[in-house]
Amino acid sequence: MEITLKGDREFEEIPSLKNKALRINLNENIYGTFAEIGAGQETVRQFFRAGGGSGTIAKAMSAYDKDFSDAIYGVEEDGRYVTEARLRKMLSHEIKLIEERLSRDKHPNKMFFSYANTVTTIDFAKQYKGHGWVGIKYQIDHDQPYNEIILHIRFRENDARLQQETLGILGTNLIYGAFYKYNEPKKLLRYLYDHLDQDQIEIDTINFSGPIFENVDNRLMSLQLVKNNMTDAVMFAPDGNNVLPAKILYKKNILALRGSFRPVTKVNIDMFEKSYDMFLKENKVDPNNTQVVFEITLSNLRAEGEIDEQDFMDRARLLCSLGHTVLISNFQEYYKLVEYFSQYSKNRMGLSMGVNNLIDIFDEKYYRHLSGGILEAFGKLFFKDLRVYLYPMLNEDGTIMDSENLKVHPRMKELYKFFKYNGKVVDITDFDPSILTIFSRSVLKSIAEGEKGWEEMLPLGVSKTIKEKHLFGYEAEETVRS
Repeated sequence: MEITLKGDREFEEIPSLKNKALRINLNENIYGTFAEIGAGQETVRQFFRAGGGSGTIAKAMSAYDKDFSDAIYGVEEDGRYVTEARLRKMLSHEIKLIEERLSRDKHPNKMFFSYANTVTTIDFAKQYKGHGWVGIKYQIDHDQPYNEIILHIRFRENDARLQQETLGILGTNLIYGAFYKYNEPKKLLRYLYDHLDQDQIEIDTINFSGPIFENVDNRLMSLQLVKNNMTDAVMFAPDGNNVLPAKILYKKNILALRGSFRPVTKVNIDMFEKSYDMFLKENKVDPNNTQVVFEITLSNLRAEGEIDEQDFMDRARLLCSLGHTVLISNFQEYYKLVEYFSQYSKNRMGLSMGVNNLIDIFDEKYYRHLSGGILEAFGKLFFKDLRVYLYPMLNEDGTIMDSENLKVHPRMKELYKFFKYNGKVVDITDFDPSILTIFSRSVLKSIAEGEKGWEEMLPLGVSKTIKEKHLFGYEAEETVRS
């Protein structure tokens, strides 16, 4: 019996890598293959080392040569190897082989699995740290369909050997979590970092599929990645599914709009449409190579210190239903958002924002943590090929506030003039003055209190979606009256 002492506190004990691998190896029914490309066979090595691997490892391989890889898994249309499509082909191919080669009559209780990764580690010049796709396809009972967990990683370490070891730890955590933590997907995410630090590896996309995950919303799982500081940002395509940011943003002209979108109003859409038209008229901006991103910072998703997940779902669903791409980020400051985009594209960028947002940008208090203060932040924000498209605000006296008459702190006045006169800040002049009195918070209050008339403040079709899906606490009239 374990001894406990007065004053002991309960804590969650993390199994060692050896114990994780050994538990799987000692289960006579878990049986599968390991296919690892690009960083050695670091994951399967953990299972060989633990002992008892003959009961788990049907095959371990590394089709490192590109021609061999193509011969086994086929040639990708884009000619690339470190892609989600490649990983899925690897998983499906290996499962097919194990089903063909092992008789169910001889192995009636085996739960087959295939673990795979395709990665590229840091290059010799240490300019690109590397990234990869990691996944597992597996059963939790011999007569059940297969489930999948697929994720994308980015290495943060500056040594190839360290990256290989990190990948082996992550892979072991994934296999163990898939079998023994699948009933708690949110915890499974956290367990992926067992024996790892967040400055070693970043997980920026994850998707669960299969019968045991039929109630898992992958958008909420992505939110957990940001919430747990596993990544800085996650992205959703217009179809509402998770998408790799690099796939959407790579070498694109990018126009970003930040807001609470709680809910999205006519003002938000007018700001988008007018700034988009102006952005397309800029030099070197090709409409066919331009991506618009609606961004919500995590600070705007918090309620009483915690993220309101249902509130998040409502916003994401609405924006995606309008055909927009949504980014959820940890970036409180705009310069961090621009730095993030710069990882994927060196092309022209634009930020569309309201007057209040621009005034906040020129507030020194947001940059006290930087050694160079606001000048360092502005150097990161504006040194790129970036322009701010400013949407006006209606003053209480009925006048319009824009870039010509907005007021920043006296110490920032000359700095603001510098950016204004150099064309870094331009006004959206072709706006709709009749909608300037619309605010998301007013609409939200009207919805919550069952008032009428809020529908007219929203874009076409949005109010119908809110009512049909009961978003933002909306209740039918009969319920409200009762």
